[in-house]
Amino acid sequence: MNYTANFNIQTASGGVGGSQIALEEAKIVIDKEGVDYGKGRIDFSDVAYIKPLNHRVYITLFDGRQAEISMLGFSFDGFWEELVKLFGERSCASLFIEEEKLMDCEAEYDLPESSVAPREAGRGRVLLYSDAVCILPVSSHALRIPLCYTDHIQLDGYILHIQMRTGEHYTVGRMGYDTQPFADRCNDRAKKVKAAREKQLGNVQIREPWTGKGLFRTAQTEEYWLTAYGEKTCAVELFTGESAATYLYRFEDRRLFTFRLEEAMEAVGSHREIIFLDAADLRDKPLYRMAIHRSEAVRFLRSCSAGRIIHTAAHEEKLREFLAQ
Repeated sequence: MNYTANFNIQTASGGVGGSQIALEEAKIVIDKEGVDYGKGRIDFSDVAYIKPLNHRVYITLFDGRQAEISMLGFSFDGFWEELVKLFGERSCASLFIEEEKLMDCEAEYDLPESSVAPREAGRGRVLLYSDAVCILPVSSHALRIPLCYTDHIQLDGYILHIQMRTGEHYTVGRMGYDTQPFADRCNDRAKKVKAAREKQLGNVQIREPWTGKGLFRTAQTEEYWLTAYGEKTCAVELFTGESAATYLYRFEDRRLFTFRLEEAMEAVGSHREIIFLDAADLRDKPLYRMAIHRSEAVRFLRSCSAGRIIHTAAHEEKLREFLAQ
């Protein structure tokens, strides 16, 4: 839908003494990837958070700039609802959610601090999928919680506590009549997805020099990965039906690295290139930038990267040399 409003945003070269773009009667269009205003555009991948205040909408960007949209008149509620809806859908797209949605609720949430975002609590959409819980605040802190890597899920009064094996703790709740059904179905799906992954992993064969194995998404039964470890190194081989390559990593804590590796692979699903694309390549891939920002595990894995080994005649020798380091 098109809107007419006043629009004000600092230019990219702003700062102290910087210039402003101030438009009256600007035509504003929200689409699935961002917001168009006049001759400019805000991509959702650049948005840190959005908020309404005094019948104005503020969009704060990662670079510190802030857009102010005012004088929406009777269109204010519709504009805000559409902005929140499409920003949430884009966040879901960046989490690569393809599985069946079971519940969609308005709920309170409490998200722990991450390496790119402070602790955040509020109220927003909380969705239950067949293999995950998704929390969609009106910020870049949206996340997908894989049920296969939960340690325990417990309802305490009106609040559902989700504890991960790596220690992160999430809470959602106060969903009204949906609270108990959400908790029950969440626990049920966690048990089923863990059992399904264990069964599918049993069909994956390991051969030298590989010693570990894992799946991407649970439903992707034909795609998997294998690992080989050195003392402080790890090689990961992806089996996806595409050109094969071995990905190399260095780490300090093997247990933490293994957990994060498994979570990162599960998070990216069929979009494995996210784990190795450099910053220059990511400039033209806004959805991937959003994905990296929303996954602690993916950021961790990328930080451990030590390169790749292409499958040539020298592959086996290079692999042995790396693992011996």
